[in-house]
Amino acid sequence: MTTERQRVRRQPRPRAVAIAVVALLALVGVGPAAADDRPLRFVGSVQLDYLTVPTADPANPGTLDGSTLEVSLRASRELGEHAEATIKVCFACHGFEAGAAYVDLRAADELVVRFGRMTPAFGSFPERHDPANHHTSDKPLVYDMGRMLELRAWNEGILPAPWVDNGVEVRGTHFVERGRLDYAAYLLSGPKAGADATDFDFTLSRSPGQYYTDTNSQPIVGARVAGTIEFDDARDLTVGGSAMAGTYDPGRDLDFVIAGVDAVARLGAVTLRGEYLVRRTRVAIGDAPALRWKYGPGPDGTYADYFVKDGFYLEGEVPVGRVELIARWDGLRRKGNVLVTSPLTSRAAMYRYTAAAAVRIDPAVRLKGSVELYDLGTSRELALHLGVATPF
Repeated sequence: MTTERQRVRRQPRPRAVAIAVVALLALVGVGPAAADDRPLRFVGSVQLDYLTVPTADPANPGTLDGSTLEVSLRASRELGEHAEATIKVCFACHGFEAGAAYVDLRAADELVVRFGRMTPAFGSFPERHDPANHHTSDKPLVYDMGRMLELRAWNEGILPAPWVDNGVEVRGTHFVERGRLDYAAYLLSGPKAGADATDFDFTLSRSPGQYYTDTNSQPIVGARVAGTIEFDDARDLTVGGSAMAGTYDPGRDLDFVIAGVDAVARLGAVTLRGEYLVRRTRVAIGDAPALRWKYGPGPDGTYADYFVKDGFYLEGEVPVGRVELIARWDGLRRKGNVLVTSPLTSRAAMYRYTAAAAVRIDPAVRLKGSVELYDLGTSRELALHLGVATPF
């Protein structure tokens, strides 16, 4: 199966890069699209991170160690009183890519229609996935995209962030005296894989080589609801729930469901976060299951045609002067049959314990460092991160 790990050797397509850059420049006002002086917002972020795994030599068969650069450039322009366009270009281990290209039509705070290429509303972490918006060098395991150990065996996390897709989303926010209620519902192209698939193919899902088109001509559906209670100016609590479902293979035979719950508590200077995600994925058994699967049929003589993958993270941030101290515990679990070539078992688990710090060396620049202990079941590995990140 092709995974995100294999994308590291792909070179950016010059034509795709040129089109993305021209579109970005046009939106920010350098080019023929600058027709008026409507408000312009331009933001970006950059992170350079170095990962080493001293207990594994070499570590690169199982992760993207060494130096990784993440860059995000985002611009938005008001098109009128009720419309705004946004485009985002990102660069990371997968090369240049259109991270967003959408238009928002706003009737009111409670009703906004978004169409184009976007990150749909799912969970809490994707809202702050840009490297300058979170204080650890890498992402929680459930949202990992290429930096976790054993990423090939696990085929990434549950829903790599940012999950970028084509479609339409209806969203809104209703404000009350001491809080707010947010909602979103969407139709998207959805994750992809080839025929006779046994899991998502994340490379295919993000590949511009197929013009980001839907491979099975059937959208997936999803929704999110979140509520915030404000106790005072320094304390609030946000709780949310998300779900998406559909099919991911060309024949529309293999379905999946992803669900998640999340909570964020701001208690003065201290921030506590937690999320839980679970995905049930149907797989193709194949014509010769005894040769394809590591484990035999169940007591009824049939092979289970699905697996369940779930995970979580619990995280706390405490500021001490110019330093943000972060502690995180996260994990992934997988239950179900695996291919004969997989090193996983039918009940696999991975847990990680992280101690991290982000030091402000400039008002906008943070130096990030973390120590991560992985419990892989059969072994324990130590991973060290050192990076620098800044918004601009």
